[in-house]
Amino acid sequence: MDTYKTIVTKRDTRSFTDQPIPEETVRRILQAGRMAGSSKNSQPCRFIVIDDQDVKEEVAKCGDFAAWIPTSPLLIAIAVPDEGPRGEYDAGRASQNMMVAAWAERVGSCPVTMHHVECAREALGLPANSRVAVVLAFGYRSKPQKSVPEAARKPFDEYVHRNRWQP
Repeated sequence: MDTYKTIVTKRDTRSFTDQPIPEETVRRILQAGRMAGSSKNSQPCRFIVIDDQDVKEEVAKCGDFAAWIPTSPLLIAIAVPDEGPRGEYDAGRASQNMMVAAWAERVGSCPVTMHHVECAREALGLPANSRVAVVLAFGYRSKPQKSVPEAARKPFDEYVHRNRWQP
């Protein structure tokens, strides 16, 4: 799939088959995240690959809306240093790279917030100076995707302004 089509057809999904993701595909997803740019080339993101069912269930307890994530064949947590806001932005860049790379391989994904920082830190054994910025769930979609690429999107002109904000 070409890059533009991959981007505009990617949709989050929370419903996966139990088909495992091949290790080469997992490595490509991780490499896409690793290659994301970072502020001042600080490269703050660290990835924790989670495929153990017990660990997935522990991590699910750390997000208010994460009860579904143990059904995903693969989770990747992105950990960043606790200091400063830069890590959040860099984690977002890495997340999007990974989700787009996954979709190019027909692997669905969805980002999940870990609302309970200490819970996530403990569940994954992170050092005290790190936190989980986001957890990404990956798997092969169990339901067909909507056929319209712009499903549920506001019109283009509501998003785009030129030179100045125009009502």
